[in-house]
Amino acid sequence: MKNLTAEELIRIYGLKPHPEGGFYRETYRSSGKTEGGRNLCTAIYFLLPAGQKSRMHRLKADELWDFYLGGPLTVGQLLPNGLEERVTMGSDPAAGQVQQLLVPAGCWFGAYPEPGTRFSLVGCTVAPGFEFDDFELRGRAALLRDFPASGGLITKLT
Repeated sequence: MKNLTAEELIRIYGLKPHPEGGFYRETYRSSGKTEGGRNLCTAIYFLLPAGQKSRMHRLKADELWDFYLGGPLTVGQLLPNGLEERVTMGSDPAAGQVQQLLVPAGCWFGAYPEPGTRFSLVGCTVAPGFEFDDFELRGRAALLRDFPASGGLITKLT
């Protein structure tokens, strides 16, 4: 396989800038609906080039991340018990990298490519389906107030 660049992937997949950082394109929106009228499920490609980050945000639904291509990235989560968790996604399970990660509904989280990574391409699947009305970014000061022990992660992802 050719050594693709982030710019080539943006062009090939028709990705556009995401408000949290990185680039995305919705690839699936179920036709099935919940009783409340929401799509049952949505899926996107999400690309983080080197030097970019997915800023701290939360969703009202579970989000399943799947690693596809590129170098490793780390997903940082601020858990309801006040602790933080960092999980590195990638293609090397022997190095402790995972290829699938669940971010629970309501959890603050963000992501960053590891040093030396040119880009990371993942898939994000949300159920019930993603709606921008359910997407909440939060500033550094508010997160530091609520999660004072996670200053390093918060500073990195805000």
